[in-house]
Amino acid sequence: MSKVGIVSQARMGSTRLAGKVLLTARGRSMLDFHITRLQASGLPIFLATTTCPEDDVLEQWAQQHQVPCYRGDSADVLSRYYETATQFGLDTIVRVTSDCPLIDGQLIGQAVQRYISAANPLLYLSNGLQRTFPRGLDFEVFSYHLLRQAQQNAQSESDREHVTPYIHQNRSGKVEFAHVVHTTDASRFRITLDTPEDWELIRVLLEQYQADLLSTEALIRLLEEHPELVALNAAIEQKKYDFTK
Repeated sequence: MSKVGIVSQARMGSTRLAGKVLLTARGRSMLDFHITRLQASGLPIFLATTTCPEDDVLEQWAQQHQVPCYRGDSADVLSRYYETATQFGLDTIVRVTSDCPLIDGQLIGQAVQRYISAANPLLYLSNGLQRTFPRGLDFEVFSYHLLRQAQQNAQSESDREHVTPYIHQNRSGKVEFAHVVHTTDASRFRITLDTPEDWELIRVLLEQYQADLLSTEALIRLLEEHPELVALNAAIEQKKYDFTK
């Protein structure tokens, strides 16, 4: 039986919004909202943080909340994922990032069922390459086989920092792709947590609209109906990466 696990990367040292995963709304941390939302997938969840002393608090959080935790290299996030998957014996990995407090666990659970049904270790499935969902709901599903291949062959700093470019840029030439797409294009919305402006929006969504209790469809409707909310972080540009370096 294949062992599937969600691995969420987390660290306190964000450059644009330090300590963001432990910011609180309604008395709960963003990491708490994130993990609770992921539990709707029905899958085991693992936290992959760093060996930096500042991330001791994340290991402590994980212990208190009974979330298995692995600590690895802060810059080589690919190795951190590979070592986490190896340590916990994962055959299929769902990669998410902990700055997504409104991520949709149900959507991930459905995607994993689709992935498992395909029974293809060369398959990479995501909702990010063909972006139709709001940013902040991103996930990737791939096999331990593809992760090990990336670990052994990825050379560039960018490939190792961003974990999956070796896979989703198909550097091996053998990867097959599947995409999870929304019925309408909602990619203009941003509910990830990377800047103070993002935090302003997320805090309002959680404190005034109980957004953590909403489905993705309800979240999208809420954003469509409230352009004043969308305007809070509309000027933020997502960081762009050169995967050739």
